[in-house]
Amino acid sequence: MKRYFESLRPADVSAIHSVPDGLFLVRVDRAHYRWHKQKPFYEIRFAILKPKHLTGCFITGRLYCTARAMWKVSWFLRDFAYDPELLARNEIDDKALVDLWGVVKVSEVTMHGLSLLNFDGFAPAARWEELSIFAGIDHRGSGVSS
Repeated sequence: MKRYFESLRPADVSAIHSVPDGLFLVRVDRAHYRWHKQKPFYEIRFAILKPKHLTGCFITGRLYCTARAMWKVSWFLRDFAYDPELLARNEIDDKALVDLWGVVKVSEVTMHGLSLLNFDGFAPAARWEELSIFAGIDHRGSGVSS
């Protein structure tokens, strides 16, 4: 006998089209290193904390770990307050990435017919208030102001 339960499977809140391009205060929800012969990368899933109307949504993207792209990984680690001792030893611990907070600027790009999320920039969480003013975020929770 099969039974159907509406709330058994969580709602999909990670769809790329549900999150617009822009600035977000986020928390690292999950980080996994993925080896690839030419382009190894970290697949990172962020839980959106602000703006309020997108709280509970997730955004997932890649941070490539090639020699030419390590500057962006370093930027992310520094601005999200990654453990300075591990950073000094050039070590990345996947578990130490989880629960780090910061600001991320994202945009959607289409490559070869696929929609991908691009991480355009990072900033420390302490700069959220300052940066969100310039991005047009309404702090009262109603979303983007016009």
